[in-house]
Amino acid sequence: MNTMQRLIRIRFSFYFLVLCLLSSCTNDFEEINKDPIRPSEVNQGSLLGQAEYQLVNSTISTSKQITHELMQVTAPRESASGGLHRYEILPKTGATIWDNVYNRLTDLNDIENISKTSQPNYQAIALTLKAWAFSILTDVFGPVPFSEAGKAREGIITPKFDQQKDIYIELLDQLELANSLVDTKSGLVLGGDLIYGTDEAAMIKWQKLMNSLRLRLLLRIMHRDGELNVKSQIEAILADPVKYPLFESNSDEAILKYTGAYPYYNPYYNARTLDWRQGDYYTTYFINPMIQHNDPRLKVWATTVKVDGKEVYSGIESGYESDVVYVTDKNSSYNDNLKTTPILGIIMTYAELEFIKAELALRGFKTGSAPKDHYDKGIKASMTQWGVAIDDSYLMQEDIRFNEGGNFEQQFEQIITQKYYAYYFVDMQSWFEKRRTGYPVLPRGKGIPVENKFPSRLMYPTYLQSLNPSGLQQAIESLGGADVSTIKCWWEKQ
Repeated sequence: MNTMQRLIRIRFSFYFLVLCLLSSCTNDFEEINKDPIRPSEVNQGSLLGQAEYQLVNSTISTSKQITHELMQVTAPRESASGGLHRYEILPKTGATIWDNVYNRLTDLNDIENISKTSQPNYQAIALTLKAWAFSILTDVFGPVPFSEAGKAREGIITPKFDQQKDIYIELLDQLELANSLVDTKSGLVLGGDLIYGTDEAAMIKWQKLMNSLRLRLLLRIMHRDGELNVKSQIEAILADPVKYPLFESNSDEAILKYTGAYPYYNPYYNARTLDWRQGDYYTTYFINPMIQHNDPRLKVWATTVKVDGKEVYSGIESGYESDVVYVTDKNSSYNDNLKTTPILGIIMTYAELEFIKAELALRGFKTGSAPKDHYDKGIKASMTQWGVAIDDSYLMQEDIRFNEGGNFEQQFEQIITQKYYAYYFVDMQSWFEKRRTGYPVLPRGKGIPVENKFPSRLMYPTYLQSLNPSGLQQAIESLGGADVSTIKCWWEKQ
């Protein structure tokens, strides 16, 4: 064999070896490139957890950024002009909650639709989450896209804005349907639920949430009884606890408990101190009654500051004049433990249900107990929720003790005032209740311009002017022709 032949044979052997190696690589290419974490197929379980997590995170952010300032839980350390605490509402204020609900809608619709034939429990959960999310959205804005929302696959890219009354009718029907679909003898075979888990007991708790949430919505539209059969629906729920189970203890309340493991962190886990607590302080309106009554939730919710060598709680005024600037770290703000607590992901609590029952009992509904009993249970439930305890002496303090000899309005104000504190970090519920009831009565700071009124809604995001101009214009016309924050929504009108 000459030299040339030897070279040709060597090259052939080399190319053959490379070809074999490439062949063996490509045979396993799909297998070795599979993501071991990301699910290979989309099912209800893989969609549900992310939808819950993103929705709950958005409501927590809304609480801190909007509700707490509007409702004088906190106020900014400095504010040269404008600000929610001065009732200045901008078109961008509500954009985040709008985006977050509609961004998750496709997932919830998919869960609902693919579950109809064989997984009724997933269908029921999807209906419940949609009812919860859209109740917040319509209570923020009024008319919103609902019946045609999330239907881009069907060619609907400019959905109509439904009226709030029509939305509420559908939300209540969805919760009724969800309650009827639940199979308490079966769990969630595809997993995914971050709120209650996946076993049979979880579905019983989901059913309690459905009916407790339905009571919340029915109470919200109490002034519209006659247009809708509000009172009869409430009576039907209260009269049949087997068909319509409700929260019975703190173990039933709907809280997404953050695991602290990737990716399910408390959304404020990595928040900088500057962003978390150095820009906002608790107001005197919110914190002083808690100091006066030695409220044990303070140690969980608030930082202390040193005054004359003592650690004390201290608040600031809301709606202050524009030349006021509060010194950094000289007043109480959010406790750092809230950044890591697993219990911040609140959807609805047992405390709220007891306050709902207290009001219903006050209005003459048969709840099984007197208003005072529900009122006391509501306060105790809120303490338990936040990991603190009280004895009966706390409930006997002046301004806390239920005024059994008082008139309707005095007792009603007490119930809503304690409900206000129990709504800490519960999306925008305290604002909605203020609009429904007039309570709590918030002081008006000297820095609030005369023309600024307490808002009854937020304005639509400005980008809708280009994305859905016809639907937006129709909604604005139904509101009286102007997209402003002082227009009362359907259930708020007296």
